[in-house]
Order: sequence, then C-alpha cells, then structure tokens
Amino acid sequence: MAFDPDRVTTVTFDSYSTLVDVDATVAALADHADIEDPDPISRTWRERSMQYTLVANHLESYETFYEINRDALAYALAAHGIDLPADEREAILEVYHELEVFDDVRESIERLHEAGYDTYVLSNGNPDMLDSMVDHAGIGDLLVDTISADELGTFKPDPDLYRHAAGRTGTPLDELVHVSALWFDVQGAIHAGMQGVWLDRKGTPWEPFGDEPDLITEGIAAVADRLER
Repeated sequence: MAFDPDRVTTVTFDSYSTLVDVDATVAALADHADIEDPDPISRTWRERSMQYTLVANHLESYETFYEINRDALAYALAAHGIDLPADEREAILEVYHELEVFDDVRESIERLHEAGYDTYVLSNGNPDMLDSMVDHAGIGDLLVDTISADELGTFKPDPDLYRHAAGRTGTPLDELVHVSALWFDVQGAIHAGMQGVWLDRKGTPWEPFGDEPDLITEGIAAVADRLER
C-alpha cells in the first residue's frame, strides 16, 4: 500500500534503533579491559535481546525490557568467553539510559509537532528506560506521551500493543502512522491497521517476508517532508 499522508493525524515512533542508536553499546563494552573486541558482543547482545522478547510473548513469561537486556548481556558475554562480575555487567547495562541520539530526531519531530501532529513514543522499553531516553534526547516538550510495552506486559509485534496505542492516543488505527527502524515493528503496526514507515538507517534490504512498508526513508526528516501540510 502506498503511503497516504492525508489519513495521518498521529505519529508514533519506536525508540531503540529509531530515535537512539543501540550500536552505542559498543563504547560501553570497550571501556572494560577484559573485552578486546566489543563489536561481536554488542551484536549478540542485541540479537538475543530481540529474540528474548519474541519468545517471552509466546511463552507468556513477561519481564521488563531492562531485565531482558540484562539477561541478553549476560549471555552475550558468556558466549564470547568474557566473565565479568554482576556489578560490572550492571554498569554496562546502564548505557541504555544514555544512548546516542540520531542527529535528525529533535528537528524532525519538532517539524511534525509544529505541523499539528500529535507525536508519541511506542516502545518495548519500560517506563524508566523511556523517561531517561526522552530526557537524554531532549524531546519531552514535543511528545504527548510515551507508550510502553510494560502497560500490557507484551512486546512488539503483538498486535494488541498497537491497538493499545490507538486507545492511549485516542486515534483510530487507520489515522496512525508508526515509524520504526525495526522491520518486525513496522509489520506489526501494519498488521494491526496502522500505516508503517521503515527507517532504513543502515542501507539494508527490506525483508522478503511479510508486509511491505507503506514508506521507506533513510531518516525522520523525510517523514516530516511527506507529512508537513
């Protein structure tokens, strides 16, 4: 389906990989003398974190996203032969409260805000994580609110979470557009009845599986370009 800006009244944004860069975990890992090559550990950490959320949905064994990231970090370190005490693992985990913000975030969301759109964050992150992310990104004045998976105890791409977002925003599903750098998040939004925009921040191909995005862009500025009236 082609993107239809005339239908949109409310914009929701994913957080991690969309507004803030989870690859910044590499720097937190690199600070530890025992870790010579942080890149593969960071990749395993992120991959396991995403896998744990999907498995948690199927097993109905919810933990907060922070707890899931703690478990995923412990696995990633062990898988790469790194043994760190719990307090040092916790110090690494705290990077999630101050991940690097993508350059286009503040200006682009401000444009949407000034154009009259209600803007929200819709994220797997639990409330404490989202509070620190919004504060670190400096966008609290531009958002109506944040919507956390913790409110339902289920993670993306569970369609109930996107329907919950429609209820929280007071917006019909077909008037919502969800913007995310995560392919399964975009597909979840589309499956629930929203329009879905994929931010191709890394120049990777779209997945051959499932629904196509309504719009593909390299960044949020292009979303603002399409939505500004």
